[in-house]
Amino acid sequence: MGLTFQIGDISVESLSFYLDNYRSIMNKTTLAVGFMLFAMFFGAGNLIFPPKLGFESGADFWVAITGFIITGVGLPLISTIVAAHYEGGYKQALARIHPWISLLLLSAIYLTIGPFFAIPRTGATAYDMAIVPFLGESSSSSLLFFTIVYFGISLWLSLNPTKLVDRIGTILTPTLLLAIVALVIRAVMLFSGYAVPQTSQFEAPLFVGFLEGYQTMDALAAVAFSVLVINAIRAKNTSTQSLVKQTTQSALVAAIALGAIYIAIGWIGYKIPLSSEQVADVAAKNQHLGVFILNSTTTEAFGELGRALLGLIVTLACLTTSIGLIVATSAYFHSVFPKISYRIYAVIFTLIGFVIANQGLNEVIGKAVPVLLILYPVAMTAVIVLLIGIFRPLSLWAQRGAILSATVISILSVSQVSWIAELPLKAYSMEWGPVVILGGIIGFVLEKALCKKAEKNDR
Repeated sequence: MGLTFQIGDISVESLSFYLDNYRSIMNKTTLAVGFMLFAMFFGAGNLIFPPKLGFESGADFWVAITGFIITGVGLPLISTIVAAHYEGGYKQALARIHPWISLLLLSAIYLTIGPFFAIPRTGATAYDMAIVPFLGESSSSSLLFFTIVYFGISLWLSLNPTKLVDRIGTILTPTLLLAIVALVIRAVMLFSGYAVPQTSQFEAPLFVGFLEGYQTMDALAAVAFSVLVINAIRAKNTSTQSLVKQTTQSALVAAIALGAIYIAIGWIGYKIPLSSEQVADVAAKNQHLGVFILNSTTTEAFGELGRALLGLIVTLACLTTSIGLIVATSAYFHSVFPKISYRIYAVIFTLIGFVIANQGLNEVIGKAVPVLLILYPVAMTAVIVLLIGIFRPLSLWAQRGAILSATVISILSVSQVSWIAELPLKAYSMEWGPVVILGGIIGFVLEKALCKKAEKNDR
């Protein structure tokens, strides 16, 4: 069918294409692969979270943005490096722990970064960035009209994927980066003289930033899509050691780029002089504060033409992301449940994204939070046990116990079961950590007991 897989603004076909071309220019492909990893994780939707965090953190900006970078940058890149150590990526690695863990966890991740949250977020973000600033405020009719066109194009190109989409994506990533760099430079000129409020809205800014980093969904995307990157790199290498080394070096390149961008656009929110009346007006119009900050800064820096251009670039970048997610999610479920055709999956997932996007950007983001609070601890636990397994093999039941414990405690925590509030680290939304360790220990002890019982029966 000629399908391509894509996350952020780049596909695996484009990745392979760029690796070949960069290799002819550079003696080493580390920078080329690092840029590709960066492009995968840096989707246009990620732009809106750091400015909001920067504004709300006030005097605690550097602490809060550090927490954001841990989950928004560090986790997806560590997840990619871990995948390089396992043949077949997370799908096969998790299947070795238990087939149901692989199926349920990956299905939940694909649905989250696909039709239920990430796909509708691309449409809602594009609308808020490109249309709302010129209308003055959002309306259900204008959002409906925009999303009909937006998701109609997404579905059409998802059913008929072409290299045109890949080429647009690979052009848009550097164009978007250039636009952001220009905006940051201009913002420094505009806002560097403004005094920053010495107050903060956060009691624990590091952990608020940590949780805000969940919103990028990149750690989940890394678990689902890392095999595509690894396979593309593996095609250029013959040894596992070389693969792991190049993936690690490239991950560091991507981490530096991602961290720099997030800090820069977060700094804009940190320094922008917004009054409480302006913030209240944004909330009253049900606009996302991060979108408002970027649009306001762009207008002040470059005028209406600059804002229109940024809106167009973001819209096209969101569109390529939406197409890639529809293709990848539909292809995954078709591979798992092949009785339903790829085209039917694509139609279903596009319609789900369309319906959810019409609830508005704030609603999409708000409904994603509880799901992410469940999925992230489970995904992080899976990455951690596989990371430990690289250096020291873990008991199979210990791995199962840890992942199962993370699942149960995350569901109970989001369900606000009363006794969960008494657990250690609950104030920092890290209560799952000690429980995961306990679950791993119980699994290990249980496996030892079962082995001893089996040995006794054999005698």
